[in-house]
Amino acid sequence: MIKKLLGATVVFGFISSAAYAGECDISIDATANMAFSSKEIDIKKTCKEVNLTLKNTGNMPKAAMGHNLVISKKADMQAVLADGNAAGLAKNFVKENDDRVIAYTAVLGGGESATIKFKTDKLNSKDTFAFFCSFPGHAAIMNGVVKFN
Repeated sequence: MIKKLLGATVVFGFISSAAYAGECDISIDATANMAFSSKEIDIKKTCKEVNLTLKNTGNMPKAAMGHNLVISKKADMQAVLADGNAAGLAKNFVKENDDRVIAYTAVLGGGESATIKFKTDKLNSKDTFAFFCSFPGHAAIMNGVVKFN
């Protein structure tokens, strides 16, 4: 009886852990039409870390039509973009050690994907957070809102 109970606890614990992990895993696509597959990223407050996967579903090389995903406060977005533009493709259009950037992926060419892990300690419910592609000119239409609730 104890053996069955222990087995059930282990199985239940595994299922709970898997469900919890799923809440903290986010996938989003960037398309050749310069769009993200979603205009909103919802991060649960219970997530201390997030696994974010970006997939570029286009087919052009990153130098011509690359996409990345950057998260910052919406108020910082334009300054992050300006500094990222100066940093260039070799730095994924993100200024090195930029404290305003919460997370970012590498610039991806068509068919490529990348997964990053980041802590949510810089997110809160009072500020407005944005995600965007920092490839020059893309953020005007490739952007959305990050919700932390």
